Amino acid sequence: QVRLRESGGGLVQAGASLTLSCVGSGRAFRDLAMGWFRQAPGKERELVAAITGSNGVAEYGDPVKGRFTISKDGPKNTVYLQMKSLKPEDTAFYYCAAVARESRFQLFTWDSQYDYWGQGTQVTVSS
Repeated sequence: QVRLRESGGGLVQAGASLTLSCVGSGRAFRDLAMGWFRQAPGKERELVAAITGSNGVAEYGDPVKGRFTISKDGPKNTVYLQMKSLKPEDTAFYYCAAVARESRFQLFTWDSQYDYWGQGTQVTVSS
């Protein structure tokens, strides 16, 4: 059974940094495109960051550009999201996701394109 498990969320003050981790199990994630999405209460789920399966090319949602960095460790089946200069508007439930078919060089920015999802981790940024 394929699973994604996020960790690293928490309560921080505005301006702080936080790193989320997502570990995959049940299959190899080395060549799978992965992404981070978030959903705040009353809002739609939105892309935070996406990364290709193998060559590390990434894309970011406009609200987080320049502040967040996505990275992937293939052998460890892990994807990270480094978040800096956090703002109260970054408060949301953050989800890790992966595309089932191998996608070494493709980016996927729509949540409907992802097949595997974690249960999420809460990030709360106080002002």
